[in-house]
Amino acid sequence: MIWESAQAGFSFIFSHLIFINLIFAVIIVFFQRKDPKVIWTWMLLLYFIPILGFVFYLLIGTDMHKQKMFRIKEIEDHLNDAIRRQEYSLRNKELEHKDPEIAEYSDLVMYNLEASGAMLTNDNDITIFTDGNEKFEALIADMREAKKYIHVEYYIIKNDVLFNRIKDVLVEKVKEGVEVRVLYDGMGCRSVRKSYWRKLNSQGIKTSEFFPAFLRRLHLRINYRNHRKIVVIDGKIGYVGGFNIGKEYIGLDKKFGYWRDTHLRVTGTAVFALQIRFALDWNYTAKENLFLTGAYVYQGFVESKQNCEVQIVSSGPDSRCQNIRDNYLRLIGKAKKSIYIQTPYFIPDEAIFSALMIAVHSGIEVNIMIPCKPDHPFVYWATYSYIGDLVMEGAKCYTYNDGFLHAKGMVVDDKVLCYGTANMDIRSFALNFEVNAVIYNEEQAIRMREIFDEDMKKCKQITKNVYVSRSLRVRFLEQVSRPLSPLL
Repeated sequence: MIWESAQAGFSFIFSHLIFINLIFAVIIVFFQRKDPKVIWTWMLLLYFIPILGFVFYLLIGTDMHKQKMFRIKEIEDHLNDAIRRQEYSLRNKELEHKDPEIAEYSDLVMYNLEASGAMLTNDNDITIFTDGNEKFEALIADMREAKKYIHVEYYIIKNDVLFNRIKDVLVEKVKEGVEVRVLYDGMGCRSVRKSYWRKLNSQGIKTSEFFPAFLRRLHLRINYRNHRKIVVIDGKIGYVGGFNIGKEYIGLDKKFGYWRDTHLRVTGTAVFALQIRFALDWNYTAKENLFLTGAYVYQGFVESKQNCEVQIVSSGPDSRCQNIRDNYLRLIGKAKKSIYIQTPYFIPDEAIFSALMIAVHSGIEVNIMIPCKPDHPFVYWATYSYIGDLVMEGAKCYTYNDGFLHAKGMVVDDKVLCYGTANMDIRSFALNFEVNAVIYNEEQAIRMREIFDEDMKKCKQITKNVYVSRSLRVRFLEQVSRPLSPLL
C-alpha cells in the first residue's frame, strides 16, 4: 500500500514537472531580490536538476539581506551619538589625521563610518603575523595574562592538538576567575561533536553556536556562515585575521603543507570595535546581553607607539550595503600607483572586476597572489579564470608555491591596507559574516607590501604565455566553474 502511494506520488511529480518547475522559478524570480546573473544561475540549475535544484535553493539561496539580526538598544544609541559626532568632525575638517598623507582617504573614512558605523581610532599598535605557530604562541601568551575575560570567535575550531593547547589555558583562566566565552560557527565546526562543547561548558567555558544545525545534521542556513575570527582579551588586546583553529593552520596537515596566512594583533581603541562586534554576535546566539553592564566595554588601553589610524569594518547578509566589498571598491578607485592583493579565492563581482580592469588600463600596477593548489576545486578554477582575464590585460598575477596561501587583503599605494577575514569573492562580499581592519598608516602598509614581495620569491608568475598555454583540461574546468561563480 505504501509502495503504491509512493509510486502515485512520483508519477504525479513527473507528469507535472514542467508546471512545478515553473512555480519554483516564479518564487526565485519574484520573491527574492537578487542580481540577475545569480537568478539565471539558479534557473539553469533548476532546469538541469528539476525540483532538487529548488531544494538546493532553499538550503543555500534564500535571501537574508536587511534582516536586523544584531541590534542591541543598550549600545546602539551610544554608538550612534559617537558616529554622528565623528561625521560632523569629518565634514567640517575638524578631525586631523596624524599622518597628513592619509588625509586623501577622508572620503573612505566617511563611507565606512556611514555605511557600517566603523569609527576611526588613531591610537593603535599593530603586529602582523604570517606564521601560524608565531600567531598562536602570541595569542596563548596573551591569554595567560588575562585578568577579567577572554572572548573567542572563530569560523572553524577543530578538536585537535592546537585547540587542546588553547583549551588548557582557557580552563586554567576559568579557575582563576576569568570569564571565557567561545563562539563558533555551526557549519565550520560541523565535525566537532556536541558532547565536546558540553564538556567545555562543564569546565566553566561558556560556548555558543552560530546558526546551529537542524536535527543535528541539517544546516538550513548552510549558505550563511559566520566567517569572522576575533579574540578580545580584557578589552585591551584584539586579534583579527585569516587563521582558524586547527592543526593545518600551524603546518601539521600534509595535504596543505605550510599554511601561509595573515593575522593582526591590535592594541588601542580599535579593540573596543572588535569587542562590540563580538558582543553583538554573542548576544544574537547566546541571548546574553553583554552591554547591560560596563564590564565588557571600554577598559582603557595601553600606550600606543605607532599611532595607527584604524577602522574595523564588518559586513554580512544582514547589512544594508556590502560594506567590505564597497570599501575595497573605493580603495581600488583611489589607487594612483599600485594595488597588491592576496586571497585564496578570487571570484570578484562585476564591480570589483571592472574596477581592477580600469586600474590596469590606467597604468596602475595591479598584483594578485593566489594559492597554487585548490582546497575547493570549482572555486579554484573559477579563480584561475578571472585571474587569466586580468593577466591578458596586463595585471601581474602569481601562484604561491610554498604550501597554501590563505591571506586575505589589499595594500594600496603603500599607504593603506585592508586585511581580515574576507576573501576577494562574492561569498565573502554578500553571504558571509566578515570583519576586516582598514589601517591608514604608511609604515604598516609598506611592511605588508614587503611581506608580499617576500612571498613572491616563493611564487610562480602567471604570464600571458603561461595562461595561453594551459591544458585543455584546465580550459574545460574554467568553463564549467565560472558560470557557477555566483553560487560558489
